[in-house]
Amino acid sequence: MNWLEISIHTSNEAVEAIANILHESGASGVVIEDPAELTKERENRFGEIVELNPADFPEEGVIIKAYLPVNSFIGETVASLKQEITDLVNFGIDIGKNNVTTTEVKEEDWATAWKQYYHPVKISDRFTIVPTWENYKRITSEELIIELDPGMAFGTGTHPTTVMCIQALERTVREDDTVVDVGTGSGVLSIASALVGAHKVIALDLDEVAVESAKENVQINQVNHIVDVRQGDLLHGIKGKADVVVANILADVIVGFTDDAATVVKQGGYFITSGIIQQKKFEVKDALESAGFEIVETLVMEDWIAFIARRL
Repeated sequence: MNWLEISIHTSNEAVEAIANILHESGASGVVIEDPAELTKERENRFGEIVELNPADFPEEGVIIKAYLPVNSFIGETVASLKQEITDLVNFGIDIGKNNVTTTEVKEEDWATAWKQYYHPVKISDRFTIVPTWENYKRITSEELIIELDPGMAFGTGTHPTTVMCIQALERTVREDDTVVDVGTGSGVLSIASALVGAHKVIALDLDEVAVESAKENVQINQVNHIVDVRQGDLLHGIKGKADVVVANILADVIVGFTDDAATVVKQGGYFITSGIIQQKKFEVKDALESAGFEIVETLVMEDWIAFIARRL
């Protein structure tokens, strides 16, 4: 299948209305290129945005992009879109330049086009995540490199929730530790655990595709002798004790298995939890403390929370 990229150069005022028109026409999402992103201040020096190219943004106004499947009536769809956008002026909305362009994209090109936005990212004092297709040389001998291919969108390792987990693992994992990574996804947290000295890592995910993606990334990083990737539902079936359990998943899921984590984590060991929105902070904190954990550190990045909790 081929896809039609529709690009609309408009104003900030019209963004929401045009995005709604695109959604109603069948676009599952939109890309907004706003030059304000170039000067936006970031709260943390680590994060998923490394460097933005001014050439990718308009000098004024905003560009909205969406993708629609090319079919027999795509011409009529585009004509209708243009008319609906033009008609927004009747509602007192400034539509700016209202320059609409279209480009046909082959699916095989689209499937790999996102890679141009994914480059090496330094996410902590020690770790840098490097996509497998990039050439990268260590800046210092102490720098730890994770080569990653996110595969079927299981994460590039640079989302704030993942970054905080890796920073927490750096602080808690000791040589010869056993680590359990719940909801491993691309395997990035398991790989990080192995690189900071864990003796054994069990990586768990319920999704079969995620398991295969994690196995490939573990192999790429040459830690397959340390990391055991398995299909599993949370901590069900895990026998023995772990020095560290890490879970970068939804807050509601974390709350539901804190008691199980308490049975797996050794006394004095750590339970690292992330993926927690501000509104769920105290709910997760209460669940951890009720299960016998002590919060020793709270990490905050953008709108996300992570806890480092010690088993009492």
